Amino acid sequence: MHSILIKDTTREQREQIVRDSLGEDYDVGCGYDSTGIDYQLYIDGKKELRELNAEARCGFEVAHPEERKNGCGMV
Repeated sequence: MHSILIKDTTREQREQIVRDSLGEDYDVGCGYDSTGIDYQLYIDGKKELRELNAEARCGFEVAHPEERKNGCGMV
């Protein structure tokens, strides 16, 4: 597997990574309502995928404390 880090990819590659991950129904650049994650930040080179996923996990744990396991791990 190739690196998906921003420093190792072009914008076009990041768009394709998001499309491949989310399927054909995801329209890059048209919002993120279905996932709750703003993947445009990754595509634009502003945040790594791991950061976006960690933030989403924290948001879920705050919204659903009854399902919390070990905490979100973000400081």
